[in-house]
Amino acid sequence: MAEPDTALIPVAIRARDIPPPSTISPIAQAALSAGAAMPAMPWPSPDDTDAWRAQVAASDANWEQMAAPVLATIAARIETTEIGGVPCYDCEPTGGVAADGPLYLFVHGGAFVVGGGAFAKVMGARAAVAIDARTVSVDYRMPPDHPFPAAPEDVVAVYANLIETLDPTRIVIGGSSAGGNIAAAATLMIRDRGLPQPAGTVLLTPEVDLTEAGDSFRTNEDLDVVLKRGLPECNALYANGHDLRDPYVSPLFADFTKGFPPTLIQTGTRDLFLSNSVLMHRKLRDAGVDAELHVWEAMPHAGFLPSEAPENAEIDVEVARFVKRVVA
Repeated sequence: MAEPDTALIPVAIRARDIPPPSTISPIAQAALSAGAAMPAMPWPSPDDTDAWRAQVAASDANWEQMAAPVLATIAARIETTEIGGVPCYDCEPTGGVAADGPLYLFVHGGAFVVGGGAFAKVMGARAAVAIDARTVSVDYRMPPDHPFPAAPEDVVAVYANLIETLDPTRIVIGGSSAGGNIAAAATLMIRDRGLPQPAGTVLLTPEVDLTEAGDSFRTNEDLDVVLKRGLPECNALYANGHDLRDPYVSPLFADFTKGFPPTLIQTGTRDLFLSNSVLMHRKLRDAGVDAELHVWEAMPHAGFLPSEAPENAEIDVEVARFVKRVVA
C-alpha cells in the first residue's frame, strides 16, 4: 500500500463519549461498559526477551487456574495428544460426532505470544461444542523462543498428518485474531507446497495485516474495549525481522488468484481489526474466491465478554453453517 500523502487533510474528531448502543443485547451492552473501564494491555519492547517470557508465564498461570472450572461446564471429550509432532487437543462433543463428519482444525489467538496450553484446550473444547464437530486445537510454538515461521509450520505439520487418513475435503482450518493470521498463512503454505487444500477457512477477527495500515486501527482505537490499540510490539516479536508484507507473515498481501478455499470472515463494527476483515474479504472476492463477510453491531475484537452474549452464539451458528456447507 502507498504511503499516505502528507498534504491530505485528516478529519478532526471532537471529544465525545460513545455509550453502548441500544441495538445490541443487554449482556453485550454490559460487556462494552465493563471493558471501557479496563486499561490497554501493556506489552514489552520487542527486544526484551525476559519480559516477554515473564508475561507469557503469567498468562499461562492465569489460564491454568481458570481452565478447570470452565472446562467443567463444556460438554466435550478432550484428548491431549501429538499430531505430526505438534501438541494438540483433540476435542469432540460428549454426544459424539458422525464418523464421516467435518474436522475443524483450530488455531487459537493471543497476539502471537500467549494462549498456549490451557487456553488452547478451552477454546478447542468450546469450538467442538459450538459447531458440533471434532475439533483439533493446535498448541503451536510461539515467541519469544519460536517466532515466525514456527506457528504456521506447526499447523501445516498437523494438517499434513491428518490428511494421511482423512479426506482433506472434510477439514476446515480456522482461527481467531492472531490465530486467524496463522490459519490463513498455513493455508497458503499448503497451497504453495502442492498439498490438497482444505474444504474451507474460518478467519475470526483476523490479524492478517501486521503493518496495521487499515482505517479501523485509527477509527476504532480506544473504542474497541478489548484491544484498545494496535499490536506493533507483538507483531515485531513474531515477525522476527521478516518483512511485514511477506504473505506468510501478513496473508492480506498474498496472491489469491493462485487459489484459496472458501472462506468465512467475522468482525464487528467496534473491532480494531475491522479493516483487516474488510480488506481480506475484498481481496478474496476480487480473486474470485468464495468468501463471506459477517459484521456484528458494536462488537469489539474477539466478541463480547462474557461469552453468554447472544451475539457470540450467532457467530457459532454462522461458523457451523459454513463448515457444513463447504464440507458437504
